[in-house]
Amino acid sequence: MSTIKKLAGQTAIYGLSSIVGRFLNYLLVPLHTLQFSTNQYGIITEMYAYVAFLVVLLTYGMETTFFRFTSKTDHKLETVYKTILTSLLSTTALFIVWATIFSQGIADWLHYPNNQEFVVWFAVIVGLDAVSSIPLAKLRHQNKALKFAGVNLLNVAINIGLNLFFLGYCMPHFQAGDTNIIIDTLYTPEIGVGYVFISNLIASIVKFLVLTPMMKFWGSPLSKRLLKEMLWFGVPLLIAGLAGITNETIDRIMLKTMLFDTLGEKDTMSQLGIYGANYKISIIITLFIQAFRYAAEPFFFSQEKNKNAKETYAKVMNYFVAVVAIIFLGVMYYLELIKYFIPNSEFWGGLAIVPILLFANIFLGIYYNQSIWYKLTNKTKYGAYIAIIGALITVVANYILIPKYGYVGSAWATLVCYFIMVFISYLWGNKYYPVKYNLIRIFGYLTLAVVLWQLALILGLQNDVTGYLVKTVLLLCFAGTIIKIENPFKNGKQAIN
Repeated sequence: MSTIKKLAGQTAIYGLSSIVGRFLNYLLVPLHTLQFSTNQYGIITEMYAYVAFLVVLLTYGMETTFFRFTSKTDHKLETVYKTILTSLLSTTALFIVWATIFSQGIADWLHYPNNQEFVVWFAVIVGLDAVSSIPLAKLRHQNKALKFAGVNLLNVAINIGLNLFFLGYCMPHFQAGDTNIIIDTLYTPEIGVGYVFISNLIASIVKFLVLTPMMKFWGSPLSKRLLKEMLWFGVPLLIAGLAGITNETIDRIMLKTMLFDTLGEKDTMSQLGIYGANYKISIIITLFIQAFRYAAEPFFFSQEKNKNAKETYAKVMNYFVAVVAIIFLGVMYYLELIKYFIPNSEFWGGLAIVPILLFANIFLGIYYNQSIWYKLTNKTKYGAYIAIIGALITVVANYILIPKYGYVGSAWATLVCYFIMVFISYLWGNKYYPVKYNLIRIFGYLTLAVVLWQLALILGLQNDVTGYLVKTVLLLCFAGTIIKIENPFKNGKQAIN
């Protein structure tokens, strides 16, 4: 039980930079949706969809590879670190140069012919973030969670601060005709949504500079034998990562591609903006999943040789599902309040997709828990297979559903994809690394959350003081029931069984 408590503690600390950090970035949604129209916000949604692909491509599985190879006794930490870091620095530099040379062509392809600077900015952003991921991984490996949190929170603070300066201070004052020397010098209204990207760029540069002292091996010769071994391990993870990010973001790209000719640029970008803004609400669960993953991946590897490792993994799954089930019910009970994070009512038409996307992200989190089986058995190719299957399902489902249902079809496609990935992973995991997950509890918690949500609707509970009071009582009873069943505060071996 002490190992699970350690995981909980690490998750809490990493949550300072991931949950809290991303939540603070999430608070930019009201600012962005207030200052920009639905079609302008669609630009932000689309560009960050491409960023997600590029970050996975430029890290090519090396973050997980770092943890795998540092857990082996026949490899020194510094040798592994030097080899990975030098490799990433080389490939990132080539990418930035290539993107800069062909920036106009790429901008034309994206239908932003007058904004080739977007391409250059994002090339630098994703390049620096890719390289920075390895020093951050080293901090995680060394259990320096506080330093890890500090670096990421600095990045978040700079990004938020600049967004508030450009969009919360300069823009409204300029529009009101109330300018001064600071606004006249630093603000250009024609840049528009570009200030969101500029803020991110500066924050990424600062984060990279802060981590530079940890990059003392850059320029050192590679261990070619070790790099080859790492690539054999990491390439399947790259394929899985690209397929996985396809599952997460291809819907934004397909929405624009498939609706552009029929709806026109403005309406298409509005659909994309509405979808992207409401997707942010479902990210409430994703925030927890991210913090959990930061702590869980090194934790799972460290437990590999313990005789009770599989029992620990099963127990962690119970706790994980319990937490996300509570989050789901809380979001749905208070959705009419949460929606005001998007102050522009033009975006509220997309609230219907929130429960669909919440459940989709729950299954994604379950899959992340399961995925340890192919990492521990060095069968990473199966992770690639599962992700590729998921990507194919995502593409086909979006292709079928988008023309008829628009972004609602994309939401359903996401849910179907992640559910099937969980099912396939469970079957293959039972064959190669069987973990006795408590399926009754897992699906019981999720089913009960849905039943309680629907019960509130059947009872016709209004969004007033009385209605919220009843829903709060139901939510507390649900959480209390789970705590009693799991008994996470119980010490000793019995807590694992």
